[in-house]
Amino acid sequence: MEVLLHHSLPRCLRLKLVEKRSNSCGLKHFAARRHQVLYIGSVSSRGSLRICNISHSQLKNLYLREASGSIISLQALEVARPKAFDESYSGYVIGGEEDLEDIAESGEAVSKVLVPSLPEESNGECGGAPITSCFWEWKPKLNVHYDKSGCENVNAPAVLFLPGFGVGSFHYEKQLKDLGRDFRVWAVDFLGQGMSLPVEDPAPLCKQGVSSEEKDISWGFGDHTEPWAEELVYSVDLWKDQVRFFIEEVIGEPVYVVGNSLGGFVALYFTAFNSQLVKGVTLLNATPFWGFLPNPTRSPLLARLFPWAGTFPLPANVRKLTESVWQKISDPGSIADVLKQVYADHSTNVDKVFSQILQTTQHPAAAAAFASIMFAPAGKLSSRESLSRCQENNVPICLMYGREDPWVKPVWGRQIKQQVPNAPYYEISPAGHCPHDEVPEVVNYLLRGWIKNLESQGSVALPLLDEAEAMDYDLTKNLEFVREGSKKSVQVRYYGSKFSLWNQIRYLIKDHVGNFAVKPR
Repeated sequence: MEVLLHHSLPRCLRLKLVEKRSNSCGLKHFAARRHQVLYIGSVSSRGSLRICNISHSQLKNLYLREASGSIISLQALEVARPKAFDESYSGYVIGGEEDLEDIAESGEAVSKVLVPSLPEESNGECGGAPITSCFWEWKPKLNVHYDKSGCENVNAPAVLFLPGFGVGSFHYEKQLKDLGRDFRVWAVDFLGQGMSLPVEDPAPLCKQGVSSEEKDISWGFGDHTEPWAEELVYSVDLWKDQVRFFIEEVIGEPVYVVGNSLGGFVALYFTAFNSQLVKGVTLLNATPFWGFLPNPTRSPLLARLFPWAGTFPLPANVRKLTESVWQKISDPGSIADVLKQVYADHSTNVDKVFSQILQTTQHPAAAAAFASIMFAPAGKLSSRESLSRCQENNVPICLMYGREDPWVKPVWGRQIKQQVPNAPYYEISPAGHCPHDEVPEVVNYLLRGWIKNLESQGSVALPLLDEAEAMDYDLTKNLEFVREGSKKSVQVRYYGSKFSLWNQIRYLIKDHVGNFAVKPR
């Protein structure tokens, strides 16, 4: 079979697939069959050509020749080494330097994709969509802080970001600025975190001899609870209700929910009870569980063994424990150490995130809120049960996980993929626990493409895929972008709907053994 390349390329090239009859070179003997037309994708503005769905056997016999028949030699084209053909893959790119193929350590051919950079700041002005900081009074003394952008995009989809533990809406600044140019975007602080801490002391110190200065330093350490805080517990059930009312009263329409870490758990948990308010859920290294004490509805007998479960006032022994632990974890050095753990790329600028976390720890209500969160009961549903409910209600799920996360290992994301085979799963490397802040260019590109795919009812392909059929199979691509004038690159592996338990075992072995070769079935 011969196919001539598009005439817009600088020279006319010819692709020839040759089926060898000899086994002298170690190739399999091919049975006689009809020649078929090879599918060739569209040519980009750079003059590149994408050839899709080339099989393992075909690639072994792929030759590039000039019209004269001599082997082609292009400065921008490197002939793939034989180890590139260890496995089948769905894309092969010919074109400018941005489209050259790399050979991954695993021996797989990896094409490069150039993704948009973040909007840049210029002349002292903030680039991207402007961000507005707001407060919403949900309950007495409990004001919910949130940021929003893109409100002028009146007909665009609504996107809501839920933060991880210990952070707030500030952690999604790069999404608000970038995605706010296309969508209407909100990022909310959970009650008890960020800037959604109470405006008054829920359990003030009333003892004689306690100075007003001491009262101002630590809220929630008194013996009696204020009426408005009698049932206050910073639990996943509180956050579930907070998200529901925020969508109903502030946004006013169903949304795409995106959650990182704790925010991912809450996103699933909330959606399990309120699927009518959700158009889709994206999980960014979502924690697979939350809450250490039993839920009284789910396990009433077991819950009786724990008479205190995060309410105010804090018991005396919990106050002492909290004061000791809080002093350590709120220390600037401890905060910096945690950020070093969760960010795989230590060149990432986390100064703003660090200062915002530190500022939150200095709020007088922060220590008692931390104690309430840690001792709050678990939710009524596990993460797996929440996911099952989302499946029953046909809620689309998308997974984006940083591969170098030291806390939520990729195995957790792959387990969700195993439960929901049709959910797109993108594994990003290098990236840690917070891929949206570490590689926002990549996460924004994937998230924007996933939403467009759903909004178009599938007429727009999923990110990194050229056609619907490619959804079934795994592929790996290098995503390149420019940041502060320098080119950066990360590798993204897409897991297709035919993702199997055997593949999961293979990838687990690769995670722990590195380049240990495991042949696919």
